Amino acid sequence: MAWQNEESSASRGVKGLAVFRALRGRNYRLFFCGQGISLVGTWMQTTALGWLVYGMTDKSKFHLGLLGFVAQIPAFFLSPLAGVFTDRWNRHHALLATQTLLMLQAGVLATLTLAGMLTGIEQFPHVLLLAFMAGLVAAVDVPNRQSFMIDIVDRREHLPNAIALNSFAFNGARLIGPVIAGALIVSVGEGYCFLINALSFPVVIVLVLAIRVPPRPDRPRKHPFRELAEGARYAFGLAPIRAPLILLACMGVFGMACGTLYPVFSSDVLGGQWGLDGGQVQGMLISATGLGAIIGAVYLAMRRDIHGLDRMLGVAPIALGLGLIGFGLSPWLIVSLPLLVVAGFGQMVQMAGTNTILQTLVDDDKRGRLMSFYAMAFMGAAPLGALLYGSLAQWLGAEATLTLCGSACILVAVAYLSRLPRIRREAKPIYERLGINTTP
Repeated sequence: MAWQNEESSASRGVKGLAVFRALRGRNYRLFFCGQGISLVGTWMQTTALGWLVYGMTDKSKFHLGLLGFVAQIPAFFLSPLAGVFTDRWNRHHALLATQTLLMLQAGVLATLTLAGMLTGIEQFPHVLLLAFMAGLVAAVDVPNRQSFMIDIVDRREHLPNAIALNSFAFNGARLIGPVIAGALIVSVGEGYCFLINALSFPVVIVLVLAIRVPPRPDRPRKHPFRELAEGARYAFGLAPIRAPLILLACMGVFGMACGTLYPVFSSDVLGGQWGLDGGQVQGMLISATGLGAIIGAVYLAMRRDIHGLDRMLGVAPIALGLGLIGFGLSPWLIVSLPLLVVAGFGQMVQMAGTNTILQTLVDDDKRGRLMSFYAMAFMGAAPLGALLYGSLAQWLGAEATLTLCGSACILVAVAYLSRLPRIRREAKPIYERLGINTTP
């Protein structure tokens, strides 16, 4: 179609930069810009919500873990079924619906907070309910959004770059949003962070409306549970798909829920250093993790092919584990921040690298279902990790919890790397069938 070949002056400006090659397409540029704006607000809300709960529950580590569990557990149960419908429905319309619902959730949270109705532990169930509602929407949004990527890149070979740039936007927002949130928490309170998040969604909705996507061809439909079982057999019957998913799920439990304890460290360990308030320190911790993730996203965006990426999936959790262990043992902010940069790099390469490999291997008619298992692996495992972190920290202390979980990341990564030669042998005929060269 003609619109797929349009190149504006903006696209010609980035044409020579390989790291931005996916931005040559009009649809992906619209998606990228809208998401970048909205995600700043989302990270502001995430930062402020943890700080709000830590204060309203009298600094309870368990309640922080419970918040993370409730917010993310819907992904564990709903993402697989959502993936079935992602392979059926109009992904463009579904994205508009999820963004609208998330806007309404942020608006309610802002209204209740600014009205002074979320001040003590007796109102904590209201926060849990709102977090659960957002989790329900995210369980549908993530597999749909990831599957939508193939519909909006102008060339299929740009898909890995689009995934990396998408991660760059997500973590660029994680770098900026928490810093803004930290300043607002100190000056005007958490409610304004929630309000700004609610006001950011109309921007992304308008830009998503401007995306023009050709109709997808119809495919034969079976009973949803039969299609779900078919997707599960496909995902877990192939070692090159199964192994990255299992590794990612383990990282979701042991590594990616570390942010649950950031309010503890920012208030009780690192707060007061450099004359910073606890809320400001928490924003810096999240931003340091985001900076590491940005470095990881740029690294992935600069890659020309997927050669060696499967090995990086095993190296990245080792970096994550070492970063977490060092952060847990460090009493100094000047040391803690670089360690979280390392941890953030490991998180990003693990998560986005897995996404890239899976989307490269998957058959198009099963893309939504496979992306739902991807979402389940890190979003569905994360609530178990949040509950684990909160419970262990209440029992053993936050420092010991990070040491144990960081060590678990390293052990799981070593187990994956030991099986990598077999995984590569099984993956070779798939890549050959797809016409993909994985040799240096």
